[in-house]
Parts: sequence; structure tokens; C-alpha cells
Amino acid sequence: MTAQQKKRIVILISGSGSNMVNLVEHCQAVKINADVVAVIANKADAAGLAKAEKLGVATECVPHQGYESREAYDHVLVERVQSYQPDLVILAGFMRILTPVFVSAFADRTLNIHPSLLPKYKGMHTHQRALDAGDEEHGVSVHFVTEELDGGPVILQAKVPIFAGDEVEDLQERVHEQEFRIYPLVVRWFCSDRLRLIDGKAHLDGAGLGPHGYASDE
Repeated sequence: MTAQQKKRIVILISGSGSNMVNLVEHCQAVKINADVVAVIANKADAAGLAKAEKLGVATECVPHQGYESREAYDHVLVERVQSYQPDLVILAGFMRILTPVFVSAFADRTLNIHPSLLPKYKGMHTHQRALDAGDEEHGVSVHFVTEELDGGPVILQAKVPIFAGDEVEDLQERVHEQEFRIYPLVVRWFCSDRLRLIDGKAHLDGAGLGPHGYASDE
């Protein structure tokens, strides 16, 4: 029996790249059967680029300014990502709404992490929105990327409590801690061929997952 070939991962970032660093370190420690072959940012000043270089990962910047449309930019981005022949594309704080041009190019193999218990609070400012709504719990979701913004099938969620007197920063820190736990786990599932997107639904070990992903309360 031969060892499973390592998957090739490209990670897209826009900022500090904290989740990216966590994933690269998991791969380099062989906790995930994959190599991060490139980190691509849409902002030249994204702090994550220097962090990736320090970890020995190839980096590239594909600035989004100057294109006539989102689609025009995504055509270029697709070309650059495809040049690394990825098995998996990971969004880790990539602050761009992707068009069908990009999504269709990497259908069934693009993951994102979103700081809310989807389908609640798609889009921005999720921590503040949870506080404003008086929610008792908040959390984070890892999902497959589809053409619907933050609307792809959820794979795994982690919940955190909201306490009286919490500020955005408190929630952010609590959610961040869970992000570092669940994103590597989901990536490991994918790279071990346990996780697949079939007919628009996430499947783990051949079983379809519910609307809130694996280990849901429902």
C-alpha cells in the first residue's frame, strides 16, 4: 500500500494571515497531508506575505486595483492560482467577493472560514451584529465556497458564549481561538479524501452533512 500523495494548497489572504500561518505550520508539522505551495494576496501591504516568506512559502501579490470589473480581476487571479496546480484553494481573510469566474474554476475545492454561525450574519461586522441582536452565543463556520456569498454548504462550526458586558474584541478573541482549531481539522479531512462536495452538499466519510455541518446539535 503506497502512501497517499500530498495535496497542493494555495491560500489567499488580504491581511495579517493568522489563519494562514496556522495552516502552514500544521502542514509543515505533517499534521495535514499537504504542502502550502503558495500564498497569494490582493494587497501588497498584507502582513501575511512576509510571514509566509519567513515560513519558506512562495508568495505573490495580485493587486485588484485597475481592473474594469470584478470578473476581469478574477480571470487574472484564476490564472495565477492555476499556475500552482492546487488540489485545494483556501480563503484565509481574503476580503474580496469572488465572482462565478473564480468559483467555477475551483468548484468543489475552495474553502472559507466565516466568523458567525452561518446562515446567521453573512457578510461583515458579524461580532457587532451578534452583540446588537442580544445573542447568547456566537461562533465560526468553515464552508465550501459557492457563488452565494457566505452561502456554501457548512462543514463544521464552533460555538462560543456571549457574556454580559462583552465587547467586539472579546468575541473576536474567543472566535479566533476556535478558528485555529477547526480550520486545520477541516483541511485535514479534505486532504485525506474524507471530505467532498457532492451535488452541492458537503459529505464527510460518504455521509451528507446537515445545514450546520458536522457534529451539529440538530
